[in-house]
Amino acid sequence: MTASSEPREQGEATVLPSLAPSERRERIAEIVLANESVSARDLASRFDVSVMTVHRDLDELERQGVLRKIRGGATPQPSSLFESNVRYRLATAKAEKETLAHYALAMIEPGQALLLDDATTTLALAPLLPGIAPLTVITNYLATIQLLQNAPGIRLIVLGGEYFPSHDSFLGIVCEDAIASLRADVFFMSTSAVCDGIAYHQEQEIVAVKRAMLRAAARSILLIDHSKLGKTALHQLAPLSAFDLVVVDDGVDEEGLRALEEAKTPFAVAPR
Repeated sequence: MTASSEPREQGEATVLPSLAPSERRERIAEIVLANESVSARDLASRFDVSVMTVHRDLDELERQGVLRKIRGGATPQPSSLFESNVRYRLATAKAEKETLAHYALAMIEPGQALLLDDATTTLALAPLLPGIAPLTVITNYLATIQLLQNAPGIRLIVLGGEYFPSHDSFLGIVCEDAIASLRADVFFMSTSAVCDGIAYHQEQEIVAVKRAMLRAAARSILLIDHSKLGKTALHQLAPLSAFDLVVVDDGVDEEGLRALEEAKTPFAVAPR
């Protein structure tokens, strides 16, 4: 007699059918990424396994960079040490990213060479680029590469290196050396946190690549949604003075505007 593949009710919670460990971890990842936080006990109830089994699954997912363990459970949200998985970032602040992308588009001229980092914010700019082709686009972000690989009028230069699944991008020394051999007209980037005139990021491999990109461009523009302001992360990436322009969406509050003014760096507010 085989176990049923249909979910069953247990009290008020829906109990999912018995799954192989890899499939269970994938389902756990989907649940955590769709919520601000999830308790280990709730997951154990949903999957009809022990809390210890859930913690082992969460340990593995944390090792893969999918989530961050907290007391009693897990969260997909970032901290000063953990950048959210790319799957989570793709689903957040969509409207703000689109606003920033359309504002950035107006600063691009046909024939330019553009450098795009592996941020989901700059990914929102990529599908707009064929509209002002011809352009050369240089990037280490696999999602951008796949989006533009057959785009008419786009010359695509791919930066290789070590592939990091949690970021869906290529990083490391090979990537940095490739960047150093190129020169772009404009570099568009984003980052995890900005505070007191400094751009921050949680991971040193990404910091190194973004710094190399800053050195490889004639003009650098930082695109950030307002939720990044007033936050810090483990590594100082660059002072805001390293950018020719900082662009924030119009969800920024008065405190955020004052912080940008005090940084004494040109900035603009992108209207919706």
